[in-house]
Amino acid sequence: MRGGVRFAVGVLSVVPVRAGRWDREAARGGMAAAPLVGAGVGGFGGAVGAGIQQAGGSGLLAGIAAVGVGALLTRGLHLDGLADTADALGSGKPPEQALDVMKRSDIGPFGVVTLVLVLLAQTASLAACYAHGWTYGLTAAALAGLMGRAAITAACRRGVPAARPGGLGAMVAEVLPPATAWTVAAACTAAAAAAGTCFGGLTWLRCTLAALTALTCAEALLRRCRRRLSGVTGDVFGALCETAATAALLVLSTR
Repeated sequence: MRGGVRFAVGVLSVVPVRAGRWDREAARGGMAAAPLVGAGVGGFGGAVGAGIQQAGGSGLLAGIAAVGVGALLTRGLHLDGLADTADALGSGKPPEQALDVMKRSDIGPFGVVTLVLVLLAQTASLAACYAHGWTYGLTAAALAGLMGRAAITAACRRGVPAARPGGLGAMVAEVLPPATAWTVAAACTAAAAAAGTCFGGLTWLRCTLAALTALTCAEALLRRCRRRLSGVTGDVFGALCETAATAALLVLSTR
């Protein structure tokens, strides 16, 4: 498990740790531990936003900071994957050619529009969450990070093949038994519900719905990618992460 956490931290963040082993076994532990890294990244970004708000900044500024710090802590890896996946899916080309579109270094119109809309949605949602207090804003950011990586974990189950050999996507594809992947996703949903109990009322239910919505939206995108691209890639995993995180924030912002 310790090696798996190192693998997850080394792959999914800029934290300078040595991943140690770089094989399928390490990837299995790493993908199971991915939600922990997501909660840490989201929580740190949320804490920065909370600090700005406590210092007199607006909720909007706090939301911008939380999203920006999260992107910095991941090298923009997931956002890049989101843009590339949008370009590939929007190209309308056969699987092999769509994968070639995904590999290009530039970003096309579909990628740009998707990236802008997602970043705006995340920022606006977090601003609304901070409007209910810095603790709720911080919690929302942490839960978005948690569920974003839970979507990656769920997509690493057996039966979801890699679209092409080589790369991070092929390294982590199908490394988890379905029971393990869904157990981790269920545990993350339970953790979201538990976090919601800290705010009283039906917030626990809202947090539960946010987690379930995140997983549902990510699963819908995953199925689309499997049909269009014949499998997953590292970029698809990034797109799943951002999709789930955005969906969670949209639900959480309705408090």
